[in-house]
Parts: sequence; structure tokens; C-alpha cells
Amino acid sequence: MAINIAIDGPAGAGKSTIAKTVSKELGYIYVDTGALYRTVGLNVLRQGKDTKNEADVVPTLEGLNVSLRFVNGEQRVFLGDEDVSEAIRQNEVSMAASNVSAIPKVREFLFGLQRDIAEKNNCIMDGRDIGTVVLPNAQIKIYLTASAQARADRRYKELTEKGQEVNYDNILKEIELRDYQDTHREIAPLKKADDAVLVDTTELDLNGSIEYMLKVIKERL
Repeated sequence: MAINIAIDGPAGAGKSTIAKTVSKELGYIYVDTGALYRTVGLNVLRQGKDTKNEADVVPTLEGLNVSLRFVNGEQRVFLGDEDVSEAIRQNEVSMAASNVSAIPKVREFLFGLQRDIAEKNNCIMDGRDIGTVVLPNAQIKIYLTASAQARADRRYKELTEKGQEVNYDNILKEIELRDYQDTHREIAPLKKADDAVLVDTTELDLNGSIEYMLKVIKERL
């Protein structure tokens, strides 16, 4: 039986960065479900449609091929045959992902893909509703969070180091808006599963967060 570790939490909490490192350490497959929603959002944007409008979004799912492939042990995200792993990390796509994820047909579209991977592999899967909806029977559930200010600080630093001109206040507002959208949507809102372990990384740096996460997981495996 495959071992599944579900990690949920708000945007910018470091889920994907931490989960990637921890999965390598454990020899598990890492599944970034947020990347799947980002890819759907990117596709809608490219078609010039409104990512909040269900009538606009649902037709874009027809014949859509979103897949995760593991290249040299690293997860890459594909839209058809195009590797969109970098394209989906733009700020505009982040908001598009939040918008499309509130649409039931989109969640339905990606649900089977996520479950199928988890049934066949020892994996760490992160997202907004993994422990509550996608993998309710996961052996380990973690709710990873940090204050909005800490998450904005990290995002600001990350983008400025890449040479991008960004405004801290705008980043903080975007994070707070994303939090509100994710926790208030009708379908599968972001929340801590009753049996999840709370991991707060507000006061931790990246290495400290990874070590803490590994400790929590190894204690429960």
C-alpha cells in the first residue's frame, strides 16, 4: 500500500519548496497540485477568457491535456507537449489559479489525476484541500502555515533576487486576497484537517522549516 503525506496551507507558506526537499530525502514522489491549477489558469488566460467566469472556463477543459512528468527526478508540468513549469509561476497566473480552483468542474477535472498518482506511488502531495478532500485517508497530514507578513517578505525577496521590480505592499495585499478567496470558496475551502499536524514556519528560515517538517514526518511514519 502506498504511503501518502498530505500537506495543505495558504499561498506562499513554502509548501512546494519544503515538500520537494523532503520528498527527495524520503525517496517519495512529490506532487504539486497547485501547479495543475496554475496550468488550467494559464490556459484560460492564453485564450483571453475570464478566469472567474465558469461559463468561460469550463469549455477550455475540453480536450485539455495537463500532466506531471518526472524529468531527472524533478517534477515538470506540461500543457500538452509544452513544459510550462516556469510560465505558471507568474503573479497573474497565481490569481488565475485561485479563481479557476473555485469552479467545481475544474476540481473534478483534476481530481482523478491526483488520486491516481497517490494510489500508485509513495508521495507527498501539497495543495489547499489534500488532507480534507483529495486524500482524506492519507497516513500523515500536515497544515503548513506562516503569517501573511512573513510570506510576503519571502515572496518579495525571491522576486527581487530574480531582478524583478515589485512592491511589497502589493504582494502583501495579493497574499491576503488569495487567503480570503481560498478560505471562503464554496467548494473545498482551505482549512486544516481535524487530524493534521500544524507546522508554523513564521519564525523559521528555509533550512529550519525543512528540518522541522522532516522531524514531524519521521515521528509519524
